Amino acid sequence: MSVSKAKLRFYRQSPRKVRMVVDVIRGMNVLSARAQLASMSKRAAGPLMKLLDSAIANAENREDNPVKRENLVIESITVDQGPTLKRYMPRAQGRATPLRKRTSHISIVLGKKKGAKDNASDVGDSKSDKRNRDKSKAKGSTDTKSVNEEKTLKTDKSDNKKQKIDEKKSSKE
Repeated sequence: MSVSKAKLRFYRQSPRKVRMVVDVIRGMNVLSARAQLASMSKRAAGPLMKLLDSAIANAENREDNPVKRENLVIESITVDQGPTLKRYMPRAQGRATPLRKRTSHISIVLGKKKGAKDNASDVGDSKSDKRNRDKSKAKGSTDTKSVNEEKTLKTDKSDNKKQKIDEKKSSKE
């Protein structure tokens, strides 16, 4: 089941060169794929890392069911050919040879790792959690009551200390 998608279109590098990098990370956990891309010296590794980060952010910031990045795996990643820019290079004796500047369309689909939990509590601060907390604070929930109880306990302790000090002073006199 796909959790998030991201696309990079019209990337100005040939699909054949990009596929060499993509084949290395296909099917990996996203954390290990990021580490692999970071250590690669290919030109396509940088834009692929940005694309992977975008797909991870899409999964973590979903409204309905956010997912932790530890539970994400690359379900599919494809490199398709985009439009080819045709240019000409001047050559000897008045000739011109064609240059084909190829482009790529890269799409990535992330899915959940097998055995990962299927609830929104995977991510600590999702938008729905923040909304629920704000609503409960507005109603005067137990969180605010516990804070008030702590304040009264602190004042009680300080009052007890003051009483003990006063008792010691009065016993000396």
